[in-house]
Amino acid sequence: MDLILHNGEFIREEDLVISKEDRGYQFGDGIYEVIRVYDGNLFTAKEHIDRFYESADKIKIVIPYTKDVFHKMMYDFVEMNNIDNGQVYVQITRGAAERQHQFPTGATPVITGNTKTVERPVASMQSGVTAKFIEDIRWLRCDIKSLNLLGNVLAKQEAYEEGYFEAILHRGETVTEGCSSNMYGFKNGTLYTHPANNLILNGITRRVILELCKELEIPVEETAFTKTQALKMDEFFMSSTTTEVMPIVKIGDQQIGDGTPGELTRKLQKAFEARIQVGIKL
Repeated sequence: MDLILHNGEFIREEDLVISKEDRGYQFGDGIYEVIRVYDGNLFTAKEHIDRFYESADKIKIVIPYTKDVFHKMMYDFVEMNNIDNGQVYVQITRGAAERQHQFPTGATPVITGNTKTVERPVASMQSGVTAKFIEDIRWLRCDIKSLNLLGNVLAKQEAYEEGYFEAILHRGETVTEGCSSNMYGFKNGTLYTHPANNLILNGITRRVILELCKELEIPVEETAFTKTQALKMDEFFMSSTTTEVMPIVKIGDQQIGDGTPGELTRKLQKAFEARIQVGIKL
């Protein structure tokens, strides 16, 4: 039986008690992280934990552990649940208090988390996936990994109902990111992706990809591009903690390139695979 995390303790799920007045439920007043596990190791754990603390700081929640203690807690969590390939989900809310919009006094933050086994999406990475454009209706602080994900959920559901793997969000003509991913296009050998500002979440996998581009001497332009430009890219792909480097071979009814994952995308996939040190061929 897998144990769950609750305020620094590992307990059975049936023993978890969350107050009906927890602000995570009432306001989405909290933040979260998802950390990938490969061969029992937390991939880019430091970067994820740093971002967890940064997001908490941005909404003025104080995490009651040092980063070192929290890091060890995550590793203990993975080991305790025997997770070989999978993920850790962890969140913190402002805590329970009588419902009011302003921050309550005396509320104690609540940390919860779970683990699960997740295999790499190898088949999809080999063949590529499809996506569609959907207007980005979210708030303007997408740099915070907030529990408030209703805009993301509505877009993802629309894409899902129409048979697409992901939605490519845009504000007017400008492409921002996906519902749960960052977006990239290759044009004439240069990688284009939206700059890391308040309109996107600066994904940890995104950061790894930009490091790999530097190592591979692939030019990068962190600049916003339009829907029209996206459709004219030679290659297009998305990234996230769980989808890694995922080719997008069709946007709406328009094929990207020749309709198969491109050479540079494949190059990044192989470099990413080497970074996580697993031996699955793509």
